[in-house]
Amino acid sequence: MAVDTSKPFFPTAPRTSLLPSHGNPNCLSPEASYWRNFRSSELVTGSNYSVTHLTFSPAHTVPTLAAVYFSTVQIFTGDTLAPRPKISVSKDFAYSPSFRSDGALLAAGDIKGVVRVFRFDKPTSGPLRTLCAHSAGARVVRYPVAGGDKIHLITAGDDALLAYWDVPSETPVFTVPAAHRDYIRAGAPSPADHNLFVTGSYDHSVKLWDARTGKVPSLSFSHGASVESVLFLPSGGLLATAGGNMVKIWDVIGGGRLVHSVESHVKTVMALALGKMGTTGETRLLSAGSDGYVKSFDYGELKITHSMRYPKQLLSVACSPCGTVLVAGSSKGDIFVRRKKKAAIEEEEQGGKAVSGVLDWTSPKSEKQVLKPSYYRYFRRGQNEKPKQGEFVIERPKKVKITEHDKLLRKFRHKDALVSALAMNNPRSVVAVMEELVARRKLVRCIGNLDVDELGFLLEFLHRNATLPRYARLLLGVANKVLEMRAEDISSDGKLRGYIRNLKRMVAEEIQVQHTLQGIQGMISPMLALASK
Repeated sequence: MAVDTSKPFFPTAPRTSLLPSHGNPNCLSPEASYWRNFRSSELVTGSNYSVTHLTFSPAHTVPTLAAVYFSTVQIFTGDTLAPRPKISVSKDFAYSPSFRSDGALLAAGDIKGVVRVFRFDKPTSGPLRTLCAHSAGARVVRYPVAGGDKIHLITAGDDALLAYWDVPSETPVFTVPAAHRDYIRAGAPSPADHNLFVTGSYDHSVKLWDARTGKVPSLSFSHGASVESVLFLPSGGLLATAGGNMVKIWDVIGGGRLVHSVESHVKTVMALALGKMGTTGETRLLSAGSDGYVKSFDYGELKITHSMRYPKQLLSVACSPCGTVLVAGSSKGDIFVRRKKKAAIEEEEQGGKAVSGVLDWTSPKSEKQVLKPSYYRYFRRGQNEKPKQGEFVIERPKKVKITEHDKLLRKFRHKDALVSALAMNNPRSVVAVMEELVARRKLVRCIGNLDVDELGFLLEFLHRNATLPRYARLLLGVANKVLEMRAEDISSDGKLRGYIRNLKRMVAEEIQVQHTLQGIQGMISPMLALASK
């Protein structure tokens, strides 16, 4: 009879939910879909010096980035981050640019400890103010971000000096000469109060300062490693610190209580930043490490939600206030940029869902061919699916694993079963085999048939476990039987005599312990009798 090939052998169509996704972007998590909407590129700096600091202006409507490498601060503006004229800070290395809250001024320090303040709209006109107090590199320069404070500036450096400046008069309001016991490489102002700021040092300590009280820190705690970066979370009540391969979250309001610690990087974490997610409005803590990764941390759920790999070691990271541009600076002078795709931005503005397409530089993958009844995988589909109500399930009987000594007992190889259990070094299994041999009345014969090496295994086992309360009754009886039956072999072998000496010592110690416990019981019994009356 001829087979009708016009109809499929199985008329049932495969369920699309059971087909493998093969990297389908629609199956990605919302966090991964969000970060995949960023297009990767690279800014041309023309320099091989490390990009030590990156920061965005908090006031400009378009992304405005300040990047430091060697002795200059390079400004990039606009959605495309077009370069503007450079700001020459000094003849030596420059550090830590900081925008004022209104974006009109930019301050930066240098390796000699001099801090200069420039006008943002006139970068080539020279510094407006010059602040001199540090004797070593001014690594931390920060404007307050809360309360609209435009006249004060916080600086700290490798000389362990902390200074709080009145910028218009170029004089410090107060200084702390030994704020830390090592280099101060991290600092951040509080978003809740313009008088509060925090510093972190290579002496592993993190200190919270109040400009109203001056030279005494309000709070101090240890990070546990050299602190590379500190950052207040948006509420101002939580603080993130980075040092070593750890990022830690602290409760400042709760007196410096450690909330969470995460070790998601393989190498040192160099920088922290906050990134705003446009889809939900939530904020993520971004950490950049010298292992070439940028990690996105959800500090609400206390978990890592996404990782981004870069080809070089990273020293700095920053995200624009609008959340559309993410930049990372490398140790080789590269600035890697990820811009959000315009299609995703337009859909967010319209209230639609963000596009979860693949990255631009990946070639599009062809769609997976639908499984047909002639494929082997067609018959394997749904193996991991849970059965629905009313469906009949045929379960495969589970294979029971049998240990080696159980197999030998089934073959009535009693001595080999005992030796196999002794080789496993599991007291529970050995005692179980001995009890089975006692039930079969074969244990005495097995002890008599053991050779010298196997007898040594048995005596070593008895030495280790004979005084355990669970097995003492059986194992001490076995030990007495061994001494009765194999006295000649034990007396002629020095190693076996050593096992017997150790066993004797263990039994004597156990007897002494039992006598002591009986004495204690005798003292406690009258007290318990009186208490019961």
